[in-house]
Amino acid sequence: MAAEITIDITKTYPGRAPIRTRIAYALDASTVLILFGPSGSGKTTILRSVAGLEWPEQGRIQFISRTWLDVAAGIRVPPQERQIGYMAQDYALFPHYTVAGNIAYGLHELSPAERAKRVDDMIELFQLRGCEQAKPRELSGGQQQRVALARAVAPRPQLLLLDEPLSALDAPTRLRLRNELRGLLKQLALPSLIVTHDWEEALTLGDRIAVIVDGNVLQTGLPQEVFSRPMNADVARVVGVETVVQGRIIKAVEGLATVEVGPIALTAVGTAEDGPDVFVCIRAEDVTVERVGSGETSARNHLAGTVSAIHSLGAMAKVSIDCGFELTAVITRSALADLRLAVGAPVKAAFKAGSVHLIPRR
Repeated sequence: MAAEITIDITKTYPGRAPIRTRIAYALDASTVLILFGPSGSGKTTILRSVAGLEWPEQGRIQFISRTWLDVAAGIRVPPQERQIGYMAQDYALFPHYTVAGNIAYGLHELSPAERAKRVDDMIELFQLRGCEQAKPRELSGGQQQRVALARAVAPRPQLLLLDEPLSALDAPTRLRLRNELRGLLKQLALPSLIVTHDWEEALTLGDRIAVIVDGNVLQTGLPQEVFSRPMNADVARVVGVETVVQGRIIKAVEGLATVEVGPIALTAVGTAEDGPDVFVCIRAEDVTVERVGSGETSARNHLAGTVSAIHSLGAMAKVSIDCGFELTAVITRSALADLRLAVGAPVKAAFKAGSVHLIPRR
């Protein structure tokens, strides 16, 4: 049975636009809902309001059959009574506690034997065996993340809240741990809300996404659909990736991968470790539109297609091309005139292998 969450709040800060958020979603046992948007958009405030760490001036928050906040009715359920697991952006581990001590921190209601068993279960689940007596400063960034996550889920919450869970890590570690975190979340089978401003993390981790700008939810849906079909210019500017389609790596040799997208084969920079199932992401500015019959450039990918739509962007134009999948390009108005483009016109789309970004889809 899906767990319904309703967030309908207004929170104000001096000198800033009010955060007015309305989200209503049914979260299945392992659904990950991403709160996505630029820094300062209000994502963390929303998450902290759900956790009971911020108190909006107006509105209500409900989860399943419980009302956690109803300002008009005077209901304010404190954090410790909400049955949530919360992981802060900086992990907030207690520096003088051991790994085992950090994980056990929220388990005071259990008997000593039950507490020890629960901690041991978390040590096993999060692959922390051998680190039980280590202090946070003795751990790698990835290990600290796992300890913080173990502490959040040890009390067996009904809802898990993660604030930028990968932002404290260096880039190589962040890349490696994205898929590991996704696997853990599915294994835990806990409905989760995750705050991130990173579109790769949103696509990797999320089952659903809510795009937030200035505290307002502009669009919700499947991450792939929201990224590839933003409903307006504001969402398009935030997500920043115009083409996101599903693909499958069929071959990878010397750092170049051949990826099938429906009937089309693309060449991308990638390895077999990225797949086989991937999201294929291409930014519109990396796509060159050419006349049919023109000489080919050095780009690895040249796709024949038909113009399906043209939208004016002032000095630029967005061109949608049906080439076996919908591909978006952005070109100048003068190039649009020189190429004599119109809906239905045959064209070639070219882009380099390095412009095809692959994100594992697991």
